[in-house]
Amino acid sequence: MKTRITELFGIRYPIIQGGMHHVGFAELASAVSNAGGLGIITGLTQPTPEDLAREIARCHEMTDQPFGVNLTFLPSFQTPPYPEYIDAIIEGGVKAVETAGRSPEQYMPQLKAAGIKVIHKCTSVRHALKAEKIGCDAASVDGFECGGHPGEDDIPNFILLPRAAEELTIPFVASGGMADGRSLVAAMALGAEGMNMGTRFLATKDAPIHDNVKQAILEADELQTRLIMRNLRNTERVMKNAAVEEIIRIEAEKGEAETIDDIRHLVTGAKGRLVLQEGKMDEAAWSCGMVAGLIHDIPTCDELVSRIMADAEAIVRERLTGFLTQNR
Repeated sequence: MKTRITELFGIRYPIIQGGMHHVGFAELASAVSNAGGLGIITGLTQPTPEDLAREIARCHEMTDQPFGVNLTFLPSFQTPPYPEYIDAIIEGGVKAVETAGRSPEQYMPQLKAAGIKVIHKCTSVRHALKAEKIGCDAASVDGFECGGHPGEDDIPNFILLPRAAEELTIPFVASGGMADGRSLVAAMALGAEGMNMGTRFLATKDAPIHDNVKQAILEADELQTRLIMRNLRNTERVMKNAAVEEIIRIEAEKGEAETIDDIRHLVTGAKGRLVLQEGKMDEAAWSCGMVAGLIHDIPTCDELVSRIMADAEAIVRERLTGFLTQNR
């Protein structure tokens, strides 16, 4: 399948693995890239730029296909040395960067001078237009369904994607609610030229996370996620657990007076690592999309991507074309 996204990143299929904290290691990124998509190493999961450089080198040993690095510019308790992380990306020969959170504008000259293609995650059309204006090569348009940070507008993809298609000239992928061949065909019908998957790639054999997390996704339906940090205007969609229930209790009690310090002990990256790496499922909030309701198995990335592409082709060639034939 050829789209502007496959051409931009030099990949076989228009499927991107989203950057996920404590998940986006070389194991997963290389597996997705070897399957024909664009695997993503999560830059800030690596404690230092030197660690990222080693992770990039490790990924090169595991795949000869293109892969990217995620850099997230979100409010944090300590600002990371972003220029040094970008240096590690450049020196590692990585040609694709997924940016997220705040605008990457101040880092664009450094990235573009190195010939790096930038795809920015956006939760609104206005943010996507800003990404286009500052020189991003593509956008990942995240609907309200997505795991992690869906923004504050609460616009689902059935509206957000066609709106993006009306306004943007750069290509974009759909993110949030993407799981299978149906997702890909629907996203492309609404104007996207590929899709980004996070939660679906968590539930694969290649994801370097604890089996308890994979089983929780497998057992969940579309009703098991919750929204937290709305009072802070840093909304995050997470899987329901004891920590999340405590966060919700605190937020109801504090209301508009809530500060990050009130829930910091339940949302830090260190605590999230206990869930994702050690399987201690109630230790902290962890990001998960509503798409959990569409996940029914734990395949390899190669099996998943191959199935998605086969199903997408069958939907277009058989089901949709069949409707046209019937109406003639």
